[in-house]
Amino acid sequence: MMDGDAVPPRVGLMSEKILRRHRERSAIVYIRQSTPQQVERHQESTRLQYALVDRAFQLGWARETIIVIDDDLGRSATTIEGRLGFQRLVADVGLGKVGLVVGVEMSRLARSCRDWHQLLEICALFDTLIADADGVYDPANYNDRLLLGLKGTMSEAELHILKARMLEGRRAKARRGELGKAVPMGYLRRTSGEVIFDPDEQGPTGARPFQSTRPRCSGVPAARAGSRRSRRIGLRAFARFGRAARVAARAAACHRPRPAPAHA
Repeated sequence: MMDGDAVPPRVGLMSEKILRRHRERSAIVYIRQSTPQQVERHQESTRLQYALVDRAFQLGWARETIIVIDDDLGRSATTIEGRLGFQRLVADVGLGKVGLVVGVEMSRLARSCRDWHQLLEICALFDTLIADADGVYDPANYNDRLLLGLKGTMSEAELHILKARMLEGRRAKARRGELGKAVPMGYLRRTSGEVIFDPDEQGPTGARPFQSTRPRCSGVPAARAGSRRSRRIGLRAFARFGRAARVAARAAACHRPRPAPAHA
C-alpha cells in the first residue's frame, strides 16, 4: 500500500480522509469536564470520553500510539489559561507528532472561538485530522473547515446562553426576595431563609470580639488584635453535597500585607 492510500478501518468505519501518514503519528484523545463537581457527579460522561480510545483504535491507530490527555478534568474551556492539557495538545500538534485529535464533541476542546480557530489553523498546517462522535474532519478541507467553524461558534454561543439563563434565574429569585447570600461569621441561615446565631458556641464566641471592635476600628486592625491574643475563630467549611464541618482558623489569616509605597 502506498503512502497516500487510505487506511482501512478495523470495524468497517469508512473514512477516506485517514491516510497512512496520519496513522504513522499518534492519536490524542482529549478528555475534559468543566468543574470538579461535574467530574464527581457526572461520571458517565467521563467514562464515555475515556471510551474514545476504542474509537481511535477502530479508526486504525494502534493502542500504543493512542495518547489520553485528561489534565483538564475540572477545567473550563472558556480560556486556554490554566488548561495544561490543551496547551500540551496544541504543542504536540505543532511539532508534527499528532495525526488525529479525538473529542466527544467540539465543546470539550474549546468554548472560545479564538482558541478553537487557533487549533484548527495549526491542525490544517500540520495535516492533523479531528474526530468527534459524528465523524472525521480535515481542517485543511474547505467544507470540513466550514463545519468545524460552525460547531465552534455554536459551542461558544451555548456557553453564553447557559450563563444568561443562570443570571436570569438569580434575578428572578432576587425579585421574589429568595436569593440567599453568604451570612457573616457566627451566623447561620435556616432552610426557611431565617438568619440565626450559629448554635455552635465556637462560632459566635469567636466572632463577638470582632463585632465589638467594629465601631472603633476596621477589620484588619481587629484581626491583628485577635492574632496578638492567639485567638482562634470557628469557621464552617462547606464540603460536598452541603455537609458542613467546623474548622478553626487563626485571626492572622485575615491579615494582608500592606503594599509598598510608590516612588516617583
